[in-house]
Amino acid sequence: MLQLRALVSNLPRARLRSTPSPTPFGPFDSCMQRRWRKPVATAQTRLEGRTRDPKLDRLATHLATLKTVLSLHALMAARRRGPFVSLQLVSRWRGLVGLNVAVGAFVHKHPHVFEVFTHPLRRNLCCRIRRGMKELVKEEEGVVKRMELECVQRVKKLLMMSVNGRVHVHALRLIRRELGLPEEFREWILVKYSRDFKLIGLEVVELVERDEDLGVAEIEKWRQKEYSEKWLSEFETRFAFPINFPTGFKIERGFRQKMKNWQRLPYVKPYERKEIVKVRTCGGVERFEKRAVAIIHELLSLTVEKMVEVERLAHFRRDFGMEVNMRELLLKHPGIFYISTKGSSQVVFLREAYSKGCLLEPNPIYAVRRKMMELLLLRRRNTKSCRDVILLTM
Repeated sequence: MLQLRALVSNLPRARLRSTPSPTPFGPFDSCMQRRWRKPVATAQTRLEGRTRDPKLDRLATHLATLKTVLSLHALMAARRRGPFVSLQLVSRWRGLVGLNVAVGAFVHKHPHVFEVFTHPLRRNLCCRIRRGMKELVKEEEGVVKRMELECVQRVKKLLMMSVNGRVHVHALRLIRRELGLPEEFREWILVKYSRDFKLIGLEVVELVERDEDLGVAEIEKWRQKEYSEKWLSEFETRFAFPINFPTGFKIERGFRQKMKNWQRLPYVKPYERKEIVKVRTCGGVERFEKRAVAIIHELLSLTVEKMVEVERLAHFRRDFGMEVNMRELLLKHPGIFYISTKGSSQVVFLREAYSKGCLLEPNPIYAVRRKMMELLLLRRRNTKSCRDVILLTM
């Protein structure tokens, strides 16, 4: 009987010893309940978890390299002492051109673009741009001059999309190369065509008169083609966008219906002058964001390579009335836009304009830049040093 009472009295103590503490922090935190928190979906997490497009990423890398080469060419051409520069001086330009590797390695990597030689008097290593690359740069300048009227139309379209017909000149200067404008576009375009543009101060340009013949977006051509060739109803194509998801994109449950409803959602088109959409009304947020998507789509359609840096695109937010998070809006629509993080900056591509990493409808400026990229892609092929290495290994 005594043994049974001792066994019963020791039973709670054994249970207390066998059960572990709910929290490892101590007696003061033993009453706290640990809850599972849902991971926060931010623009950074969406950017890291997006479905990648390796061909567009590769193209973004090539375009960044070409941009570095052209920056070096501009710095070399601005020197008055001669068409060549010592490698020691070029190494100081790493921060200006955004180069993250050694200058010597970068120059020797592209012998079809740079010529490295020893100075006859100072006996130091110097480099200069080869004649083939210089001729392509001059060819691009000639093509830009011949397409002067098209440049005027692009600027007029940008001003027509703005809220009050005004755009900051600094924003145009940031995407000058993407729009195919000449380097001195302020004098050659804005001042020369004073009947179309009016400069207010030093940093604002205003459209003198709207041209309604230019107020047709590029997306309308695709909609007319879908309506006439595929026999789709006007209700399906009037406000729709071409959607091209990357390979490996996972479609979740209910995503197709949401996309179908979004394609039918009406919005104020980029060149239409109607009352501003009220965000607090029914469907106001979705229609406001869809108008921002249409404006970005039209801006990318006006560029040469159908791409632009995300940071520079953000400079048009106030002028175009797009008070949204630019990067988050682009990541919301992976079937229309693609953000590449290759290089020192983030670049957004218009997905419908590319197929297998190549532009579907090339233009004269893009054709010249494509030749420049072909020189860069040759690297050390078909060079004397490469042939010498092959002969030594035989």
